[in-house]
Amino acid sequence: MTDDFGCMVGRGGSMAVGKGVLDDGIMAVAVKRIICGDESAVGVAEFLSETTIVASVHHYALVGLLGYLLYPFFENRSLDWWLFAGEERRRRLPWAARHHIAVDVARALAYLHHECKSHILHLDIKPANILLDGDFRAHVSDFGISMSIGRDLTSGHPGDMAPEMLVNALSAMSDVYSYGMMLFELVGGRWNFVSATGGSSGSGSSSVEAPDFAKEFLPCVLQERMLEGGLMEVVDAAMAGGEAAAAVDEEEVKMVVKVASWCMQHGRDMRPSMTEVVDMLEGRAPIPPPPVRAEFLGDTLLVSSTRTGLSL
Repeated sequence: MTDDFGCMVGRGGSMAVGKGVLDDGIMAVAVKRIICGDESAVGVAEFLSETTIVASVHHYALVGLLGYLLYPFFENRSLDWWLFAGEERRRRLPWAARHHIAVDVARALAYLHHECKSHILHLDIKPANILLDGDFRAHVSDFGISMSIGRDLTSGHPGDMAPEMLVNALSAMSDVYSYGMMLFELVGGRWNFVSATGGSSGSGSSSVEAPDFAKEFLPCVLQERMLEGGLMEVVDAAMAGGEAAAAVDEEEVKMVVKVASWCMQHGRDMRPSMTEVVDMLEGRAPIPPPPVRAEFLGDTLLVSSTRTGLSL
């Protein structure tokens, strides 16, 4: 089916994914391969956990299961492949497609949190786990750690994870936080944190220099510029400049940034549910004013005492 995994399309810590074709010679599929070695036991556990969940859920924006280690193949790969690999790719992801992706992922999480018979947490929402079909509609994948709450969750990208995940205080609001961070990356077209030395929250690099959050942390940049009336000057230039600018709905961009701001509140009780997020994104519920206005003094991030915000 895969020609001995001759076409690899993805790789994780303990699994690789190859493209295959069914016997009809037409239908493309994705086949997972558990990597042999010291991590194989982890890979098997993650796959069995994922199978237990995916086989019991059915939603258009969730990746389904076709068979053992067999999944649908999505020709437009993952969201991170488009957002973090150069301006040319980002230009091919216009605002209309990004807005659809935001809504699709929100609906998928609302389904997992509120509509399934068993309460399901994804726990690893990030662009790498959002697959895109031929129409650039989003499908949430990789449920490998959803049931493995006891494992070491600090191995993920800190910029994507809710603060409480670092101490295993998990809830549906942990997914809400990660979803909010993904929204900022959709709008900005870059990792949420890019240091002055070129490192990023997703690059694995680190810097000994104290970060300038006002200039380097994308949520703070977008929030501040929106309050100043200059939001469109800092959204992804690949979709906001030239002929593409006319296709960017500024009011929709503001709406998404406001929703993302609520989702990323440090206090999880301040975050909306994913059902509320869907209602706000689809215009059925009003969006309160942005909850965070950060002020910076040297290397310290200060938050107004009348609002809840980042605690760094």
